[in-house]
Amino acid sequence: MDTTNISSSLTPADSKELPTAPLHKSGFVNIVGNPNVGKSTLMNDLVGERISIITSKAQTTRHRIMGIVNTPEYQIVFSDTPGVLKPKYKMQEGMLAFSEGALTDADVLIYVTDVVEDPEKNADFLAKVAKEKIPVLLVINKIDLLKGNGDLDGIVAKWRERLPQAEIFPTSAKEHFNVDNLMKRIVELLPAGEPYFGKDALTDKPARFFVTEIIREKILLDYDKEIPYSTEAIVEKFEEKDNSIHIMAVIYVERDSQKGILIGKGGSMLKKVGIQARQDIEKFFGKKVYLEMFVKVEDNWRNREAKLRQFGYIE
Repeated sequence: MDTTNISSSLTPADSKELPTAPLHKSGFVNIVGNPNVGKSTLMNDLVGERISIITSKAQTTRHRIMGIVNTPEYQIVFSDTPGVLKPKYKMQEGMLAFSEGALTDADVLIYVTDVVEDPEKNADFLAKVAKEKIPVLLVINKIDLLKGNGDLDGIVAKWRERLPQAEIFPTSAKEHFNVDNLMKRIVELLPAGEPYFGKDALTDKPARFFVTEIIREKILLDYDKEIPYSTEAIVEKFEEKDNSIHIMAVIYVERDSQKGILIGKGGSMLKKVGIQARQDIEKFFGKKVYLEMFVKVEDNWRNREAKLRQFGYIE
C-alpha cells in the first residue's frame, strides 16, 4: 500500500479523533528537614536505590545528593540535603547553604519531620518553608513508633498549625508505609517539561563521591564521639577496568590523636573500616575492588576555606 500521502488525506474531523501523547513531566523535588528524621531513608525509598548513606547519627548527610527516577512519562530529580542546624564550623555553614538552596530551586518541596520532633526546632528555617509558594508535602516519618491513631492525630494537628498550606503524609520510610501514595502525589504535581538529565541517569554525582560516602558511613558506624565528625574522605585514585576497580582513598582528620584512634592498634580499626567499605563498594559497582586507605592530619580543616572548597562544601 502506498502511504506517501496518507497524512494529507485526513480531514479535520479525522484528526480530532487521533489520540494525543501525554505531555512529559519533569521536575526537582527537594527533601529538607532537621537532622535524624529519616530524610535519607525516604530518599532511598523514593528513588529505589541506595543513594544516600544512612546511620542513626545526626549529620550523616553532608552534601546535597541527587537521585533521579525515570519512566517514559516523567523524570523526578530528588535532592537529599543535610539536616538543618546552627553552624559551629565553616563546614556546617556550607551544609546549611545546601539546605537553604533547596528552597530556591524546587518544583515540589518535601519537609520531613518525625513523631518525636519538637515543631519549634529550627523555627527560622520552618518559617521560610511556610512562606513557599510551591507545593509543600509534609512527611511525618517514623509513625511505626506510635502506639495508636490518637497520638498521630495530635501530631498532625500541631504541624497543620505551622504549615497550613502543606499536604500531610504520615509515613514510615523504613517500613515503606504510605510512600507509594507520596510518590503518586509527587508525580501529579510535576510540571510538564523535558528531562533535565539523560533517561539512564541515576544521580548527578561521580563514582568517586559514592566511594567517599561509603567510607564515611563505616567511620560513622565504627567510631564514637568526635571522630566521625572530624573526618573527611577523598579518592585520589580511581582506576576502573572491565572486572575490577583500584581505589586509593585518603581520610583526613584534624589532630594526631584522632589519627591514632582512627588507625587503631596495629592498624586494626582502619583495616576493619577498609573491609566493610570494600564490601559495600563492590556491591555498589558490581565489580571486584582493591581499596587502599591512608590517614592524614589537616589541622582545623572544618574551618579552612581552601580545604572546604577541595572537599566540595563551598562552590
